[in-house]
Amino acid sequence: MSTDDDHPGPIRDRCTTPDGVGIAVYDFGGEGTDLLLVHATGFCAEVLLPMARALSEGYRCWGLDLRAHGRSDRPPDERFAWSGFALDVLAAVDHLGLEQPSAFGHSCGGASILLAEASRPGTFRSLYCFEPVVVPDGLLAFATGENPLSAGARRRRATFPSAEDAFVNFSSKPPFDDCDPAVLRLYVEAGFEPVPSGDGGDGQAIRLRCRREDEAEIFASAASSGTFGRLPEVRCPVTLACGALTDAFGPTIMEADAARLPRSTVEVLPGIGHFGPLERPEVVAESVRRALGTNDVASSS
Repeated sequence: MSTDDDHPGPIRDRCTTPDGVGIAVYDFGGEGTDLLLVHATGFCAEVLLPMARALSEGYRCWGLDLRAHGRSDRPPDERFAWSGFALDVLAAVDHLGLEQPSAFGHSCGGASILLAEASRPGTFRSLYCFEPVVVPDGLLAFATGENPLSAGARRRRATFPSAEDAFVNFSSKPPFDDCDPAVLRLYVEAGFEPVPSGDGGDGQAIRLRCRREDEAEIFASAASSGTFGRLPEVRCPVTLACGALTDAFGPTIMEADAARLPRSTVEVLPGIGHFGPLERPEVVAESVRRALGTNDVASSS
């Protein structure tokens, strides 16, 4: 694996999915069981680095940027069926040479690892999904009519004069104001790319790597992902977790998902919301450690 000279951080490499999308993959380090970390919509792999560091004793952590996020390519057809995210996950597993790793996924990332395991059973030893976007058919608030998440994505500010300006801006606005400062710093450094400032000088501004219109399309495709219907195909142990303060995918939805999974548990973590892995990475890391440690023992017995 190699790393770019202009961005010190985790070692990274690239692979290509069967449908021709270039995917950035990351080695977050650590020692122990292989654990693949998959981010939420609109973010990138490196926001999970603080959680990876908290898991570094006992887990060798890896990551990827899902298509159209971070340093990964956009799909050539500009379509965002969520089955493509499963392809991204499987391509990363294969490229990294991981043999039945465990996996963690946040929001869209949680749905992605569930779809990947359903598509290729036996890929993962166990899964930990924090508020995965997996909702019983017909219960998504935006299954019909205008999708408020898509509308919000299209209104996002795409450029800032600098990473520092972006950091200050996000620090004062929900949901980013609740993020761990180290996570937020990684987001503005890795989730944006340098572009000419546009003022006629030699300066550089920064721009979102995940385009607003792409994020909007990803949200719009969530209702038709088909993930809920495929849950019975996921045979490995699955932990479904949510934040007690969530306004998104809470205990009722997690229990409905769990009822469809052959081997599952539900955990509600106090004091955090939907962005829990980015708010309190060490708290979620400890939950992951407990859950996957239990599941690993169960899987080998």
